[in-house]
Amino acid sequence: MTVTFCGHSKVYSESKEVTEKLTKIVEELINEGADEFLLGGYGHFDHISARVVKNLKEKYPHITSRLVIPYLNRQYDMKLYDDSVYPPIETTPLRFAISKRNEYMVMWSDVVVSYVYCRFGGAYNTLQFAKRKKKRIIEINLDKKEEENTK
Repeated sequence: MTVTFCGHSKVYSESKEVTEKLTKIVEELINEGADEFLLGGYGHFDHISARVVKNLKEKYPHITSRLVIPYLNRQYDMKLYDDSVYPPIETTPLRFAISKRNEYMVMWSDVVVSYVYCRFGGAYNTLQFAKRKKKRIIEINLDKKEEENTK
């Protein structure tokens, strides 16, 4: 099972609380059969997600953490990832590369874990795309204390 993450670049809630909820969700998904995690590598939520997967890899060494890169002409810090992949978006204008990369991640995933707290921006658009594609979505919503919403 393949899992991806979408979330706003800023985490305004307590990072520790987000990390704890995310760790619980990811570990439950691993126990359900998740073994591949696609990560975006931009922003605070992406960094928290990558760190959670990296930490759980110590307990579950069979899981794989992949950075999905939107640009070929940039250097990436790979210390939190096993490897990287570049989706087939080379003809996409640079200003749309991240959006197209996010759509690729959703399309190749069975589950989308999201931390979306406002109705605009790239994370919101990615979440809406995942809903249109009828992906299983687990939403981290600290304000309403909802942990999972499958659609």
